[in-house]
Amino acid sequence: MSRFLDLLAAGVLAATLAGSALAQSQGATPAGGGSAATPGAAAPSAGKLAPEDAPPGQQPGVPGIQGQNIFDVKPEVKRDASSEPGYLEQNNAQRNAVQPGNNAPMWRGVQAGREGYSSLPRSQDPEAGVLIQQQVQYPGSRMTTAGQAWREVRNHWIIPYGGALLLIALLALGIFYFAKGPLGHSTVDSGPMRIERFTPFERAAHWANAIAFVVLGLSGIVMAFGKFFLLPVMGLTLFGYFTYILKNLHNFFGPLFAVSLAIVIVVFIRDNLPQRGDLAWLLRLGGMLGGREMPSHRFNAMEKVIFWVGTLLLGVIVVGSGLVMDKLIPSLMYDRQTMQVTNMIHGTAAALMLAILFVHIYVGTVGFRGAYTGMRHGYVNEPWAQEHHAYWYEDIRAGKIPAQRSKPLVVVDDTQGVRTV
Repeated sequence: MSRFLDLLAAGVLAATLAGSALAQSQGATPAGGGSAATPGAAAPSAGKLAPEDAPPGQQPGVPGIQGQNIFDVKPEVKRDASSEPGYLEQNNAQRNAVQPGNNAPMWRGVQAGREGYSSLPRSQDPEAGVLIQQQVQYPGSRMTTAGQAWREVRNHWIIPYGGALLLIALLALGIFYFAKGPLGHSTVDSGPMRIERFTPFERAAHWANAIAFVVLGLSGIVMAFGKFFLLPVMGLTLFGYFTYILKNLHNFFGPLFAVSLAIVIVVFIRDNLPQRGDLAWLLRLGGMLGGREMPSHRFNAMEKVIFWVGTLLLGVIVVGSGLVMDKLIPSLMYDRQTMQVTNMIHGTAAALMLAILFVHIYVGTVGFRGAYTGMRHGYVNEPWAQEHHAYWYEDIRAGKIPAQRSKPLVVVDDTQGVRTV
């Protein structure tokens, strides 16, 4: 039985090999029974294709996969309305029949700011259906689309003139310092500090507001003008990361500035009301025109102008516009035009506020002797108060204003001794 199975397997294998050889001989014979080669023509070698059989981009006689020129590939063109004869000569009615909406009146409406259909809810995107903003004319711009008008005001007015204002203010203060030097003769260190000029709460509110203002001012200057003086030095990549960090600091310190500004206004508004002697102080520029400092109350007329204009008026405008740009005002329509107008108001008010508060920073640091120490420690001596704020010193001497307005801090040291700080 095993002998029979061996013979059967050998027969099957022989039949298979014979069938394969027969199929190869038939494939090599040309159709019609002719010979495999015609006189005067060489048979193509094995593995090579005839030129007409090569795929696009395949060079005849070059083996392997080759690339193809994209310009030789003809795309499959599907017929649409633009393939019809006379498409370019169609009038609006004919065009609207084959391509509804693709006509001159529709595109004129888009350019004029007409709102189209959008599936997004207005609460999520109030301008989703508006492709191009309508035309407006802001102060300093042409009659053009709102986005272009905002760009013209920002780039042609706010940036160049705002930057020039800040540079002029810094240059003027520098010239004044080198010409006059620090004003005043008495310092808070020349005698016992017995008069409390600022309470701990007032100083905390002031320094919180001052720190937030410095961060906001520096970050705002870099974001507005940094590409002119930092980008060439730092390079695009480093400047991009640096500006991104400052932008986030600007957004985080904004609420701190808003809260501390409200506290500063409430705390200091009473002593910044107009009083006797303020007009005379302004007319004589505090005594710079007469050689002797004019008497004033707790705050002189210049400090009151800075408070009302720079801190209260411009501060409220800057904070309000910043809250709008951060989308923190409820029930407000945050569309593009609202943000563009708010950005122009914010930039203008911020530049004016910086220029005015440069004067305040100068006076409170290097401009007047003893001013910074009084805000840092809270106390001044009698000669300083009498020289710079004579009316305020007179009220203290008369008992109208207490020399110590806050409760002194009592400290018990290691020897169980009690001392007043």
